[in-house]
Amino acid sequence: MAQRRNVLLIVVDQWRADFVPKLGAEFLRTPNLDRLCAEGVTFANHVTNAVPCGPARASLLTGLYLMNHRAVQNTVPLDARHFNLGKALRRTGYDPALIGYTTTTPDPRTTGPKDPRFTHLGETMDGFRNVGDFEPTMDGYFGWLANKGYKLPEKREDIWLPEGEDAVPGVTDRPCRVPRELSDSAYFTDRALSYLKGKGEQPWFLHLGYYRPHPPFIAPAPYHAMYNAVDMPAPVRAPNVAAEAAQHPLLDFYLKGIPQGSFFHGAGGSASALDEAAVRQMRATYAGLITEVDDNLGRVFAYLDETEQWKDTLVIFTSDHGEQLGDHYLLGKIGYFDESFRVPLVVKDPDNLGRAGQVERAPTEAVDVMPTILDWLGGEIPRACDGASLLPLVANGAPAGWRDLLHYEFDFRDVIFSSGRPEGALGLEMDQCSLCVVQDEKYKYVHFAALPPLFFDLVADPTQLRNLAEDPTHASLVKDYAQKALSWRLNHAERTLTAYRGSRTGLENRR
Repeated sequence: MAQRRNVLLIVVDQWRADFVPKLGAEFLRTPNLDRLCAEGVTFANHVTNAVPCGPARASLLTGLYLMNHRAVQNTVPLDARHFNLGKALRRTGYDPALIGYTTTTPDPRTTGPKDPRFTHLGETMDGFRNVGDFEPTMDGYFGWLANKGYKLPEKREDIWLPEGEDAVPGVTDRPCRVPRELSDSAYFTDRALSYLKGKGEQPWFLHLGYYRPHPPFIAPAPYHAMYNAVDMPAPVRAPNVAAEAAQHPLLDFYLKGIPQGSFFHGAGGSASALDEAAVRQMRATYAGLITEVDDNLGRVFAYLDETEQWKDTLVIFTSDHGEQLGDHYLLGKIGYFDESFRVPLVVKDPDNLGRAGQVERAPTEAVDVMPTILDWLGGEIPRACDGASLLPLVANGAPAGWRDLLHYEFDFRDVIFSSGRPEGALGLEMDQCSLCVVQDEKYKYVHFAALPPLFFDLVADPTQLRNLAEDPTHASLVKDYAQKALSWRLNHAERTLTAYRGSRTGLENRR
């Protein structure tokens, strides 16, 4: 029988890169991720190209930078003209299955203003077939709970409240009210196994999404008590909130406006008010949620082993974005700090196992995932794609001419589901609410459309507490990196049709 070509794309939500044992987080128990790292290549210098979920997943699945796909925030529509991984896979003969979500709002020009998809956070991206939905209302998960005999509370989200009548919402060492066998991670895994068992001998592509370790930060037993708060890494931050806020107006805005209730169901108060003990407990819960996802991945890996499909399957593990987790007194995925943008990436290519277990430190980005999958399947990588296939790096390391900088963007305009109104607070127009970052191992430059820039010496100040943008001794470097940012944007301007030209003999493609 001819070799099958299967692809398992695992996309977890809000898992930051420094919570990967292979990259130094030895306090975590993740045997299944450890196995994947041992059989594949782990990318230690990998970023998402945008935050939060919608923009991040748009870049991941279209291969386009934020400046090109322009789905700049959750609920902002994705232009229907953009090609994506789902559509590309259909051209190669695959029926791309999706479990989880893509947080995609449809192009309003393809439907009408009363389309119910505009009333929710996001829907499934065109081209994919959802075989285990979660967004837009989590009704797939809640219906699964009801079918399992679980009595849902009047407010369905109350399953994420702490266990016990005397429990207080907020940072806690108590478990949530739903048991582990009925958690959202168990739901996604059941959906994945149902899909895989139904495919039989047919080649498949599966986008397997997990909601965790996304908030609310509360875990089912026994994961809630798996890690001790005192063993967690301490937060990285200035001596106090005022000193942190002095770095930049955008940081000051977020420190004043992020509520704890977005991260702990039913909680009150400001995220910046969490003390170190609370942050460590939150991190212990976050670690427990990570181990829960890993245990569930073990069920999927075991099935692929049992059916001998593991040896035929390209496996890619990544996250849509990171999580501040108390660093710089912040929660969530916002701003310009590495904690929000650095994410895991592991690639196991069954055709190239010579570098199995190695760590690759070349700069890589979320936009590289789409071309990697298409390259492995023999599909055509769109000219508009801003990323490049990682298969050469998996096989032999970074080739000559590979990028030497990381690039990412953030648009902080006010939209529904965002916290506060940055335009009014910062005196900006909507389209001025954007920033881009270029960084290498030595320096990081943050350019704002209409606010002062930031510049960090990553060797002397790896935690990025001292802004050197106005330091005269760094003026030349600031100029150099500003020019790098401008060159990056010029080199990646939208180019879908720029290789074509008309001629006397008709249309030519100079690609």
